[in-house]
Amino acid sequence: MTAHSNIYPTKVLQELDAAHHWHPFSDMKSLNEEGSRIITHADGVWLTDSDGKKILDGMAGLWCVQVGHGRREIADAVFKQMNELAYYNTFFKTTHPPAIALSEKLAKLAPEHINTVFYCSSGSEANDTVFRMVRTYWDMKGKPDKKVIIGRWNGYHGSTLAGTSLGGMKAMHKQGDLPVQGVHHIDQPYWFGEGHDMSPDDFGIAAARKLEQTIDEIGEDKVAAFIAEPIQGAGGVIIPPETYWPEIRRILAERDILFVSDEVICGFGRLGDWFGSSYYGMEPDLMPIAKGLTSGYLPMGGVLVSDRVAEGLMNAGEDFNHGYTYSGHPVCAAAALANLEIIEREGLVERVRDDIGPYLQERWRKLGEHPLVGEARMTGLMGALELVPNKDAPHKPFKDVGTVGTICRDASFQNGMVMRAVRDSMIISPPLVLSHEEADFLIETASKTLDDTHQILKRDGWLG
Repeated sequence: MTAHSNIYPTKVLQELDAAHHWHPFSDMKSLNEEGSRIITHADGVWLTDSDGKKILDGMAGLWCVQVGHGRREIADAVFKQMNELAYYNTFFKTTHPPAIALSEKLAKLAPEHINTVFYCSSGSEANDTVFRMVRTYWDMKGKPDKKVIIGRWNGYHGSTLAGTSLGGMKAMHKQGDLPVQGVHHIDQPYWFGEGHDMSPDDFGIAAARKLEQTIDEIGEDKVAAFIAEPIQGAGGVIIPPETYWPEIRRILAERDILFVSDEVICGFGRLGDWFGSSYYGMEPDLMPIAKGLTSGYLPMGGVLVSDRVAEGLMNAGEDFNHGYTYSGHPVCAAAALANLEIIEREGLVERVRDDIGPYLQERWRKLGEHPLVGEARMTGLMGALELVPNKDAPHKPFKDVGTVGTICRDASFQNGMVMRAVRDSMIISPPLVLSHEEADFLIETASKTLDDTHQILKRDGWLG
């Protein structure tokens, strides 16, 4: 018996999807042969598929549904705004009340040195904006040679031309002859995968000093900015050692380059602070935002701009020739305001810091005792499990990287929970409204999924 009725049976919907819909980051031939999973309803932290099966949304949609699904307050705010002003642009000396109100709210939530926001529709667009803003800033400061932007291997900053280039996903670079000229990458602070021959503290400092070395090699007079996620999300929830960000802070303080903290995933409470950079005590010049800004209810992104950069761009006496049709869209702004009001009213940032975050972290880390898990890590409500073939040699990967992760991901769906696979790491990022009981279900389901995956691997000879 299904929880909801559908207009079409699952098979019909899958056939229509295969005939006309090209999915992001997908091998469409393989997906169409298998058939897409069809989600029809959602409420709180729960999804319902077209066969009526309930699934715990362990990824908050795509890192974004902070307040949970089905919040009537956001729908009502959107409906009200659509009836007043469904759309108008913010070009040509024009604005509207929702964009004004949201800008004021974001300035209050942001660190004290940030008081301005530039709007777009996604995190990818936000990082395209960052690319333009960084280079234009130095041009307007009379330093046109400062063009190089340094990112990190395995970082993710979107899938547009500039976003893909700023990110360090080599598989993405292979398609489209990327990155563009003037983007360099340094090693990521991935202790489990790349630094286990050192202590975490020593590795954190060594990884940070790759930035210092690269700036000195290129020349500070040519380096415009360093961009990084506080915790790498799509790269596999790479949580840097405690020594990493303090050393990065020292390096940046000694050099005249901009720091861009990509807050698309870490922003709006995910780590138990309003922004990931604040959690780590950093003071960025630019902060790309999206996802949790509206909890994914409508597409909206932006760049929070420090006073330093805003003044440099505004005082130049010329236009910043950049923008989007939907910059500051009134209905999206209304959704964002309603979403932020819920986060504040329900104390969700503090809840991640003091309640559900510690509660889930303690239980998640115990999954590290499983024979298939080499490391279990979590900060705020972002966690990862490193799957390994031999717990006695946990840093040796499986022979065919990615296959085991896919097996585990599919088993998790079968067991009623979304976990994402990155290589052979299983990652979660649930809504901030996750209850203790739902957290218990998450842990029980993850444990069962690990057991099921372990049995499959033993049966098929993956474990030797």
